[in-house]
Amino acid sequence: MAPIPAYLNPAAVLVLVSCDLCLVRANRPPSPVNVTVTQLKANSAMVSWDVPEGDVIIGYAISQQRQDGQMQRFIREVNTTNRACVLWDLAEDADYIIQVQSIGLHGESQASKRVHFRTLKQSDRLPSNSSNQGDITMEGLDKERQLQTGEIIIIVVVLLMWAGEFLLRSLDLGRIVAGSQVFTWHVHKCCFSKICL
Repeated sequence: MAPIPAYLNPAAVLVLVSCDLCLVRANRPPSPVNVTVTQLKANSAMVSWDVPEGDVIIGYAISQQRQDGQMQRFIREVNTTNRACVLWDLAEDADYIIQVQSIGLHGESQASKRVHFRTLKQSDRLPSNSSNQGDITMEGLDKERQLQTGEIIIIVVVLLMWAGEFLLRSLDLGRIVAGSQVFTWHVHKCCFSKICL
């Protein structure tokens, strides 16, 4: 049997692997801070958070678990700069635990501190300016969802592209072939001229 090469020495491999793990941990993004639950209702709540400046964040992962262990959900969003997420389909009058992680170019951060909250009963109605003990704010959830800036920009861009395509096709249709004659529409004169082939 051939001897093991020096570079495959178990001690050397262990050192290389541990150095690699240290580099990966060093490049991880920071954990989100100030995780709060707002707009609390019987079946929904909004989670928001802050991220320390300086690192490139490409998304977030949210872990949501019912405290009694009956349900767990993991929400992962990439290519987003949003620092809030609405949690839907929650059970009324139930305790939940959430944690948020940042997703960076070199992996995920450590999970944020756990945040506990309890959904309202269907009969509970809180005014939008009331708040609970601690740092969890409870507000009424708007009935109508407003369009976010990104959604409005996408709609405007699509409409502009559609209008441009319509204009280009209209100009192309200005040339109509009818038998042996071609009619050309002169846009600058706003009239038709007959050109024989």
